[in-house]
Amino acid sequence: MLNTEWQCKNFSTLTALELYEILKLRNRVFVVEQQCVYADTDEKDLVSGHLCGWHNNQLIAYARIIPPGVAFAEASIGRVVTAPEYRRTGLGKELMLRSINAVRENHKVSTIKIGAQLYLEKFYGDLGFQPCSEHYLEDGIPHIEMLLSV
Repeated sequence: MLNTEWQCKNFSTLTALELYEILKLRNRVFVVEQQCVYADTDEKDLVSGHLCGWHNNQLIAYARIIPPGVAFAEASIGRVVTAPEYRRTGLGKELMLRSINAVRENHKVSTIKIGAQLYLEKFYGDLGFQPCSEHYLEDGIPHIEMLLSV
């Protein structure tokens, strides 16, 4: 397992460099790699927690911890991303387990709802998420909503 330093911060406590690294990683994967032009910065960032995994001062994993009533009625986890060179190392699973714990600790809720890219349905299913919607397109990418009871 990688020697990863994990931090979860509110938007107002992120440094300018941390925010830059978050946006750079999200842009690298969601815009460039997935060839999806979309408005990445949104009002959700301002009210969310930002879970960051750092290795050798490089951001290698990130997820946004979204309070209830912002993306869905339930709390949510979004913008889940690992740097391409660190995939298939177990980092994505660790990121999600830490994200689930961050939701539990910060929001004291009984369910978490996500909008998952359809190709990751099995990955999230293995973590206990259950499909709760039909497939739909978001920014041209097939998605499905999934729910986890915590």
